Amino acid sequence: MSRALVRLLVPALATALAAVLAVSGSIAPAQAAPTYQKGEKGTQPFVFVGNNWAGTADVLRPGSFRRVARINIVPDRAERMREIMFNPVRLGFFLGVRILIGEGNDQFVDDMYTSNDGRLLVVSRPSFADVVAISLRTKKIVWRFPVAGQRSDHMAVSPDGKHVAVSASTGNVVHILDIKTGKEVRRLPSGDSPHENIYSRDGKRLFHASIGYVYTPLDHAGALLDSTKGERVFQIFDTRTGKPVEIIPVKQKLREAGLGHLSSAVRPMTLSPDERFIYFQVSFFHGFLEYDRTKQKITRVKKLPNRVKHLPRELYLLDSAHHGIALNPAGKRFCVAGTMSDYVAIVGRKKLRTLKTHVNAGGKPYWVTPSADGKFCYISWSGTDEVSKISYRTGEIVKTTKVGNHPQRVRNGFIRKNLVAGLRG
Repeated sequence: MSRALVRLLVPALATALAAVLAVSGSIAPAQAAPTYQKGEKGTQPFVFVGNNWAGTADVLRPGSFRRVARINIVPDRAERMREIMFNPVRLGFFLGVRILIGEGNDQFVDDMYTSNDGRLLVVSRPSFADVVAISLRTKKIVWRFPVAGQRSDHMAVSPDGKHVAVSASTGNVVHILDIKTGKEVRRLPSGDSPHENIYSRDGKRLFHASIGYVYTPLDHAGALLDSTKGERVFQIFDTRTGKPVEIIPVKQKLREAGLGHLSSAVRPMTLSPDERFIYFQVSFFHGFLEYDRTKQKITRVKKLPNRVKHLPRELYLLDSAHHGIALNPAGKRFCVAGTMSDYVAIVGRKKLRTLKTHVNAGGKPYWVTPSADGKFCYISWSGTDEVSKISYRTGEIVKTTKVGNHPQRVRNGFIRKNLVAGLRG
C-alpha cells in the first residue's frame, strides 16, 4: 500500500475503529532510549536491526556495518495465526494494528534486546501481542509472554540484564519480565498507550511515558476536546518498589513555559549523562524540548525544519512529526530523526545549534541509537529499508546498509563468540 493511499484512508479508518480500541487503550510506535547493558565475558558486540514488517532481525558488525546474519522472529507464525483466526476479538485487533499502525502491514518486530550473556534475543511482537525470547543458538523460541491487552510495544532492559520492561499498548500497563524465564516479576500502571521506557544508569529508576490515542482523527481538537486523545502520563518509577517517585505534569509545564499550544504527548526521549535533563519530542512538533528535573520546568526549546508545512495533521504518521532522538554518551550532540520531513539532524547540546542535516527523500527515519562506543549514531530509514551510521563528530554519514522490510528499532547487543559462526546467513 502506498504512503499516499494510506494517508487518505487512515482518518476514515481511525474514526471507525477508535470506539473499539478506546475500550482497551491505544497503540503507537516506539521511541529512542539509551541502554547501559554490558556483555558478559565470552561475548562479542553486534548491532541488531528489527525489520518490523518482514518479521526478521538483521545482525550487523559495528565496525564494517555489514550484515552477517538474519534471524526469523516469527518461527511460530502459523500457530499464532491459527489462534487469531479462531478468536474474533483478537482478529479485530490484529486487523486494526495492520490498518491503523502498520500502514497496511502486520507488525512483527517492534523492539528487541539481547541478554547480557549473548544467548537470547528478546523481542516484542505487536501484531501477536506478545514478547518472545529466541535462542541465538537454535533460533527457536525459548519463552513467550502474552501481554495484557492486544498489542506489545516499546521495551527497555535493566543495566544488569536481569529484567526487560515492555509496554502493553492496549493493556495500559508496563510488564517487568525476568529476561531468562519470561516470567512477570512486576506490573506497573500507566495511562493510555504506554510507550517509552528508559532505565536509569544505575537501574534504580524507570522513566516511562504514555502517549494517548495517536490514531484518532481529532488532531485539531482544542482544550474542550483534548480529553479525546486519552490519558497521557509521564512518570518515573522506583524499580525496587514499583512505585512512581516523580510524576511530571507535561501539560502544566508546557503552559508555564508559554507552550500551551503544543501536545502533551511525550514521544521519543533521551537523558543527559547525569540524568538531570530530559530531552523529549511531542506530537506534531518539529523539534524537541529540554526539561530540567531539578528546576522542574521546561528550560529550552529546539525548533527544527518543517519540510511538510502544508501537510494536514491528520496525515502525520501516528501524530509524529519527529520520531527519534539520541544524545551521545558524552552529552554533547544529539542525533534527531525528522520522520515526516525525511531527514536526520545532528544538533549541538550547548547552544542547540544545528550542525548537519541529511535529507533522504522517502526515507521516513524511524529510530536513532548511539553506537556502543558513543562515536556514531545509528538511524533506520524505514521507507527505503536502510540503516545508516553517522559520525557524531563530523555529522557525516559513514556507511549505509540495506536491511529488511521496514526497519525500525536499532539496538546494540551481544552474541556469545562460539555462536557467531552458526548465525551466518
